[in-house]
Amino acid sequence: MPLLPPPPSYAPDFGNDQYNNGLRVSDQRGILTRWQQDAARARRDLAGRTGIAYGDDPTETLDLFMPTVTSRRAAPLLVFVHGGYWRSLSKDDFSWIARPFVARGIAVAIVDYGLAPRHPLEAIVRQHLRAIAFLWLNAAHFGIDRERIVVSGHSAGGHLAAMMLAARFDAYDPRLPRDLLAGGVAISGLFDMEPLRHTPYLNGDLLLTLDRVAPLSPLYMTPASTAPLVTAVGGDESDEFKRHTRELGIAWSSVLREDVPLPGANHFSACERFAEPGQRLFEATVELCAA
Repeated sequence: MPLLPPPPSYAPDFGNDQYNNGLRVSDQRGILTRWQQDAARARRDLAGRTGIAYGDDPTETLDLFMPTVTSRRAAPLLVFVHGGYWRSLSKDDFSWIARPFVARGIAVAIVDYGLAPRHPLEAIVRQHLRAIAFLWLNAAHFGIDRERIVVSGHSAGGHLAAMMLAARFDAYDPRLPRDLLAGGVAISGLFDMEPLRHTPYLNGDLLLTLDRVAPLSPLYMTPASTAPLVTAVGGDESDEFKRHTRELGIAWSSVLREDVPLPGANHFSACERFAEPGQRLFEATVELCAA
């Protein structure tokens, strides 16, 4: 594992300036309310099952939405991991993500997980290993193609998606292949935990210490397979969010298929473009699932 670079000096307002998206986007509350309303409508409209247990903890559930396009082949699966800085939001806020993908013949699993500080980040990572292993092992039962599972995520979910691309699934469970994932999409992800350790706005809940930074930072890991990666970050996001994506692209250049520019997008509208047909980020994700 590479050594961490020497820490820079952080100004007192560094965390709020760079990571507090509620301060950077004035209508955050209105956006989240709209997402919740759109998500409730999607759960009413779409075919699938909600609240499927993938583990024993009450927080370990997922919703699985199935394609509206029928095919003789099992459907590819897009796994989506929500953001919220590992400490807020839930799968129920993001059901709207599924609607355009199921219309393209792609099944969508939206994963719930335990939140910090009750659940440390290491436990949250293990929950996603369980979720993806569960979906792979039960693919035939659900009518999904276990050879075409793509993991995606936004913000903290982008971090968790990258952690899954770095995971040795065969070491986690000998029944699983190392190259379990067919690809990944990380939107506005956080891949370097060191600056978050110096951000009181976040670390009061994350409780990061120096010894935990590298094992939780995809930037200091290598991909576990050749599964291709698509990244994106909003053009109006902070310098730090742009740095995370830029440096992961350099470190993981061997698997980076595309870094999709999102001009004019803030932290929240970047996620919306992911689920907007015609946007390059949406189409690039569909291409990964169809491979």
